[in-house]
Amino acid sequence: MKDQYHQILTALGEDPTREGLVDTPARAAKAMADLTVGYRQNLDELINNAIFETTNDEMVIVRDIEFYSLCEHHLLPFTGKCHVGYIPRGRIIGLSKVARIVDHFARRLQVQENLTHQVATALMDSLEPLGVGVIMEARHLCMMMRGVQKQRSSMVTSAMLGNFRDDARTRTEFLGLARGVGR
Repeated sequence: MKDQYHQILTALGEDPTREGLVDTPARAAKAMADLTVGYRQNLDELINNAIFETTNDEMVIVRDIEFYSLCEHHLLPFTGKCHVGYIPRGRIIGLSKVARIVDHFARRLQVQENLTHQVATALMDSLEPLGVGVIMEARHLCMMMRGVQKQRSSMVTSAMLGNFRDDARTRTEFLGLARGVGR
């Protein structure tokens, strides 16, 4: 990737040998590798057997998980927060693993709509809960810096699986708790 970044700088009309840019191709390649680490991770290894038996059958919610990703259309960042909820069916997952699952899928070239569904599906497959709900709110630099240039716009996506999709009361409870009702 380092050579490709060198070529990009040249195509932009820059001199990759000038003092401020000499190490830029290597730094940019390392940054891109870090930003797309999700391609090189294994979800099962990331979860690392942090699934535990429980008798709890009440909703579990993790709110305000910060994330960033790269728009697959423009390679520009989008960043925001994710709210995840599930209703256990005999199994819960370690708290930090929920955030790691979000990052696992976010650290790829991505669109928010698919990212939201990937997080929900991964939890559904790993835990087999009664249901999963995921809400993502993000600001997209591809919309803020180029094109329509709307700096205050944000996008909200959701994925509801199992009883979060089928039961209006469950969905309503999750949406209220994700918004912080009762804080």
